[in-house]
Amino acid sequence: MSKDTIADIITSIRNADMDKKRTARIASTNITENIIKILLREGFIENVRKHRENKKYFLVLTLRHRRNQKGTYRNILKCISRPGLRIYSNYKRIPRILGGIGIVILSTSRGIMTDREARLKRIGGEILCYIW
Repeated sequence: MSKDTIADIITSIRNADMDKKRTARIASTNITENIIKILLREGFIENVRKHRENKKYFLVLTLRHRRNQKGTYRNILKCISRPGLRIYSNYKRIPRILGGIGIVILSTSRGIMTDREARLKRIGGEILCYIW
């Protein structure tokens, strides 16, 4: 585990998706729980459950699979901000991913939210990642 928890989440989900695994396991923190709630609400993952092991909590994610085919959905997750370079944006300049099909996850003064929510509330923040 590195110090960048957001990159760890994205890497774990991407690796499980590429390896065609049904589940992914990540460490549970407040930031990871908020990001996973957004992914669950937007339909990128199917289910989440909290698991305790040796006094540590983990989130077990069930990845979304195609119904008729054997492979998983090919979600593309891209980390934007990192500890050495933070990327901030006001609400007018938040990028639209694939014309609004993808989502941008932001960390704002009112919590972690998607680009649509941030535009509606007219607040900007740190751009954490892109998902499409």
